[in-house]
Amino acid sequence: MPLPKILQDNLAIPVIGSPLFLVSGPELVIAQCKAGIVGSFPALNARPQHVLEEWLIRIKEELTQAKAENPDLPIAPYAVNQICHASNDRLMGDMELCVKHEVPIIITSLRPPEEIVTAAHSYGGLVYHDVISVRHAKKAAEQGVDGLILVCAGAGGHAGTLSPFALVREVREFFDGTIILSGSISSGSAIASSLALGADLAYLGTRFIATEEANADQGYKDMLIDSVADDIVYSSLFTGVHGNYLKGSVENAGLDPNNLPEADKSSMNFGSGGNTDAKAWKDIWGSGQGIGSIKDSPSVQTLVDQLTTEFKEAVEDLKQKSNF
Repeated sequence: MPLPKILQDNLAIPVIGSPLFLVSGPELVIAQCKAGIVGSFPALNARPQHVLEEWLIRIKEELTQAKAENPDLPIAPYAVNQICHASNDRLMGDMELCVKHEVPIIITSLRPPEEIVTAAHSYGGLVYHDVISVRHAKKAAEQGVDGLILVCAGAGGHAGTLSPFALVREVREFFDGTIILSGSISSGSAIASSLALGADLAYLGTRFIATEEANADQGYKDMLIDSVADDIVYSSLFTGVHGNYLKGSVENAGLDPNNLPEADKSSMNFGSGGNTDAKAWKDIWGSGQGIGSIKDSPSVQTLVDQLTTEFKEAVEDLKQKSNF
């Protein structure tokens, strides 16, 4: 389907940089938007809570200035991720600030609450909700979300197990909103493949952890560069929900990545806690399976330029191959 008006002519490539817990801050978001992709961050990254408003003001001012100075360049809008779970006692307060500053896109996770959709729509904002199954997608669609982020097999952090070939097709049968695809996407050719499958946008997270502007430990970035898909472990131990993590970080925490117990779901924690002394995201590092293509840690602009070149080459290659 056509992209929403706010995204038309404001993107260098059809990409949303996914919100990265503890890693995404104003520097990363602003760099992503200036480079022509949607930048996003979890509201919970701004601590204490009053810092969130400072971030929103800074992001809006810098992007407005960038657009004024570069009217012919695509300057993308930004997004704020809201964790819609009972453990998040900041949710409504954070959302009030998002409404006050008219955040262009709200990304919701875990539960698609109608009140968040209503609040965002009150000023013309969009709501994209991440899902891992058709059942979850239908529930979110019923709440009136504008787009669905399909978190498929191989995505970093909390991820599903379904193939994108299956999930995109089944969701498109009942949903005519924007579809964003997530799962092992870290190259321009993978972005092009996402569109070929029927998605409208690609959702990239892990690749942007290994950039200069990301607020990630250097050891984290180095491990991403040095690892491949086989170095990922899928476990529910750390937050109560299954997710993909770097085996090296699990080993560094004194655990055996090949022998991890199942989580006690009664102690679910979607922030920085979990079922062990090792802290998810802080000590146990999330990663998608697409890390084999990560060879360096460039600036965001350099990375987006590279992805754009790869994307255009892949699109041309697909056109040529279709003429058989």
